[in-house]
Amino acid sequence: MFGLFRRQDPRFREDGNFLLCQVRTDRTGEVIKVRLSKTSEMSLQGSGYFVRKALVGPKTLDQALLEVSMTRAHKVTNATVDGGTLLYVREWEA
Repeated sequence: MFGLFRRQDPRFREDGNFLLCQVRTDRTGEVIKVRLSKTSEMSLQGSGYFVRKALVGPKTLDQALLEVSMTRAHKVTNATVDGGTLLYVREWEA
């Protein structure tokens, strides 16, 4: 019941069966667009889901590691990036 009406983390956008986010790498500042599948990439963990995704920038080959925990309703409860920073949706380039 708790978290049923929880808002999505402002660094993520829902798009059908996917969660979208963007990561700026620490080394060169390259922005990597990330698409997390709600159906195939999530692992069940306790009362929610968890995903760990290794990211590689297509231009500079910068690397980052994204880890996201979420509720069963796919609302993000915790997100960390090793080697980069999550961008807020309002900062995304059109």
